[in-house]
Amino acid sequence: MLKLTGITKRFGSLVANDSIDLEVRQGEIHALLGENGAGKSTLMNILYGLYTPDAGTIEWKGKPVKIEGPGHAIELGIGMVHQHFMLIPVFTVAENIVLGMEPGGVALDMKQANQRVREISTQFGLEVDPEDKIQSISVGQQQRVEILKALYRGAELLILDEPTAVLTPQEVVELGKIMKNLVAQGRTIIIITHKLKEVLHLADRVSVIRRGRKITTVEAQGKTEAELANLMVGRDVELKVEKQESHPTLPVLEVNHLSAKNDRGLDAVKDVSFQVRAGEIVGIAGVDGNGQSELIASITGLRKPTSGTVKVNGRDLTAHSPKQVRDAGVGHIPEDRQRRGLVLDFSIAENAALGDHRKFTRFGLLNYGKMTDLAERIVKTFDVRPPRPDYVARSLSGGNQQKVIVGREIMRDPNLLIAVQPTRGLDVGAIEFIHRRLVAERDSGKAVLLVSLELDEVMNLADRILVMYKGQIVAEVTGHEATEENLGLMMAGGGGARG
Repeated sequence: MLKLTGITKRFGSLVANDSIDLEVRQGEIHALLGENGAGKSTLMNILYGLYTPDAGTIEWKGKPVKIEGPGHAIELGIGMVHQHFMLIPVFTVAENIVLGMEPGGVALDMKQANQRVREISTQFGLEVDPEDKIQSISVGQQQRVEILKALYRGAELLILDEPTAVLTPQEVVELGKIMKNLVAQGRTIIIITHKLKEVLHLADRVSVIRRGRKITTVEAQGKTEAELANLMVGRDVELKVEKQESHPTLPVLEVNHLSAKNDRGLDAVKDVSFQVRAGEIVGIAGVDGNGQSELIASITGLRKPTSGTVKVNGRDLTAHSPKQVRDAGVGHIPEDRQRRGLVLDFSIAENAALGDHRKFTRFGLLNYGKMTDLAERIVKTFDVRPPRPDYVARSLSGGNQQKVIVGREIMRDPNLLIAVQPTRGLDVGAIEFIHRRLVAERDSGKAVLLVSLELDEVMNLADRILVMYKGQIVAEVTGHEATEENLGLMMAGGGGARG
């Protein structure tokens, strides 16, 4: 169905794709696996017409094509769902889906548009309400809308770029069912990812790209996570971090009877109390939307609690500003790297200084040499690609954006490190490295508060695990007591107790 031959793409001196050959068969789920910055998204952006290759050819349904842009790709039957969705929040689901191809022409027939969206959503098992506003639906539902946009335009080949990066475990399961259903109805899917478990569960075949070159294409059936990790990174990868027993000392973070409302004015955090001590990692587990975001925002100064207190090293920081919290020795890896972690139009060096820019001034002017020195250390230590401090953050892959944030916050040497989804969007090699760094922070006497939707991550790293459900901490277990089964039950409100 699709054949790429010798595809090469350069950005200045950087070779993003180096003479890549790729064949995709009709009716398969083909995974494109590789590290952050390996060139996966660049290759698919070429296929979607966003980039023009410097060399190589594309055959589509047996005929050579030169894809002139996304509009041409859509005409050919190639659709793409990007990692960061391209939806208009104030528009309805139906308005977003039909945008540019409106039934009724200039005089939009919304009744017809809603009906058509209901038909295709039912046909493909992508249930959405066409009249809902995008800003009022979950991330998983927004992804369904993006897929429906492509299908509405007649996509036969669907490219999904990191489709599970922002989904809850439950939404990942649902997406898997949707993908299998689409293939059963004759569609073909290319999934760009670095999540090994999902590759083995979903894909028919896997092509591995490493540093811009295709290494191999293999059948997914019969492969193990360890084998795929080795192909992807070029070495054996420890999928479970080894750590010694923790030896916590004095409390660093004390949260007492904290309550907070969400953006709609509803109670999101309800009378929450816990401590994080020096020399331990405390994990918070829970299904997305159970108050974790509001809890962390209340601790870090991004949201004012309605009651209760937050203390760091005995100092009351309740309702203090983010700068005051940061100056008190708190590092924060936020859950939304693009909204809270980076200024996308700033360079890596400028983002490295973000939040601490007063330390990088001299005579009232920014000291770019000092900023660049810090950025070079982050780039080298955390393997940011491309390794260019002057590179604009927007041009980095999602995983490399995340590495810049993690590196900046750890390099600040905080007493308390709050890590929310710290490995979201990272490949297996980078996850291994970040996990080791978090454990090293703990072992050096720091307090670490980890919030993650990945149960494996919480169980792997945390010495104690707190389970949040409907804004409350409903259970506490030690890391070695936790299993997916008992955590899953407690996350659904089905039992457990503070221990």
